[in-house]
Formats: sequence, C-alpha cells, structure tokens
Amino acid sequence: MPIVLPPLPPPRPGETGPYCVIAKHRALPGMADEYERRMLADVPATRSEPGALQFHVHRDRRDRNLFVIYEIWKDVEALRRHFETSYVKRFVADSVKYIDGDMDVQWLEMSSEYAAGRP
Repeated sequence: MPIVLPPLPPPRPGETGPYCVIAKHRALPGMADEYERRMLADVPATRSEPGALQFHVHRDRRDRNLFVIYEIWKDVEALRRHFETSYVKRFVADSVKYIDGDMDVQWLEMSSEYAAGRP
C-alpha cells in the first residue's frame, strides 16, 4: 500500500513563524542502511529549495531502524511546494519498500523566534 502524505494543518491566524515538521518512521528489518542512503540522496535537493530553512535526517543511536526527519520551512506554502516536487513524489513511492507502518508526523508551531544555525 502506498504511503499517503497527510494534509498540512494550516497556520494559526496571525502566525508568522516558520512551519516545522518532525516525521518519525521505522525501517523494515534489514532495510535500514539502504533506506538511510535513499533518504540522504534527496537531502541536497531539498536543502536547495527556496523555502527550506532546515532539513535534517536523524537515526536513533540505540534503535537503528528508527529515523527522524526534522524540517523547518519558511511557511506552509513552501512545504506544500516541496511535497509537489518530482523527487518527493518518487521518495514517497519508494518508501513503501523500506518503511514498517505509517510515518508518525508532528506539525509544530515555533514558539521561539527563528534563528538561523551558527557557522
């Protein structure tokens, strides 16, 4: 069964901060290393998108099948555009052979002021 990207919750009225997402997912047994390579292949393209402020792939230190993607986008529209790119659509289609179950997605509202990473 293909993975379906969830609908994006709209920003609150008057919200001006970035749009943040955390997606947790588990690789199928024996597929974690290959899945990690697949995810990392799209990182440069994602980071080059005009609305991408931060994009990081993490792997749990103890549970090597657990991955977390942390994303910060300029706004919800930038993330919508990201989901429409051909490489994201390919990634979603490819993920079915790597992922065990659904992604657990959290849509975050940034409470602190956004500050770009340090050099």
